[in-house]
Amino acid sequence: MTDVSVNLKEFLWFQKYRPNKVRETILPDNIKTAFQGFVDQDRVPNLILNGSRGIGKTTVANAMCEEVGADYLFINASEDSGIDTIRTTIRNFASSYSISQSQKVIILDEADGLSPNAQGALKSSIEEFSKSCSFIFTCNLLNKIIEPIQSRCSVIDFKIAPSEKPKLAGEFYKRCCQILKLEEVSFNKTVVAEVVTKHFPDFRRVLNELQRYSVGKVLDVGVLANLEDEKFAELISALKEKRFNDVRKWVANNSDIDSDTLYRELYDKSADVCQPQSIPELVMIIADYAYKSAFVIDKEINTMACMTELMLKVNWK
Repeated sequence: MTDVSVNLKEFLWFQKYRPNKVRETILPDNIKTAFQGFVDQDRVPNLILNGSRGIGKTTVANAMCEEVGADYLFINASEDSGIDTIRTTIRNFASSYSISQSQKVIILDEADGLSPNAQGALKSSIEEFSKSCSFIFTCNLLNKIIEPIQSRCSVIDFKIAPSEKPKLAGEFYKRCCQILKLEEVSFNKTVVAEVVTKHFPDFRRVLNELQRYSVGKVLDVGVLANLEDEKFAELISALKEKRFNDVRKWVANNSDIDSDTLYRELYDKSADVCQPQSIPELVMIIADYAYKSAFVIDKEINTMACMTELMLKVNWK
């Protein structure tokens, strides 16, 4: 038996095992209690869920809507970010009659990707349909949500206090072991712990990594270590020898690796891969591009620009 929902129609683990009840989520107690309170009241208010990627913002938004039986519309705002989406899709849904007479909710995922004009158009929609429809915005960067929208919503920050991290990481470790057993994967507990520790609190990334390594139904230390070390060694070799085309291919072929994770890997291993006098230069370069990655349209180009600057300015071992 499992204490988490299973959607057999999904292939990706983070979707297949996504909780559909608030009590199944892995969140700090104060945040979880707030969401459970909305469910108990059978009403979801206007909310902004702010926090790092993969921490569970979208999951809890969907779970609340499922539990209160809401009629809800999900929009990936990073893809549908224009004002036309607001004027047509959102207004049509918000103004339509609900056959079940249940609460209507619009979830705008990655709402920090909405254009300023689109956000401006949302202001009046939030007020106009306040009696019949609520809005849930999820974002990684709260400062990209305009103040008028923030003032119309309750903002909940998905912050994890240092004292809570061991407990939550332990809960997620147990959840991962449970999922691996359900998937009939033979696994080394140390490997699972390492993956959770490395990517915590990005739960989505943890599950994606575990699924990737479990293709052969075996997850052991050798598989995990070898894949990561070989990939990183290939990149460093190409950077050192200034093989631009090979670096470009590496970046394209490893698009599943989050750019922030790559920058962190370069930072952590800087002493091993570059000359001591070049470490400050490397740190300044990756810090600059890590900041830019939150705003750029094409992250692959931004990552490649970072790699190009590293090739030109860093002396490698």
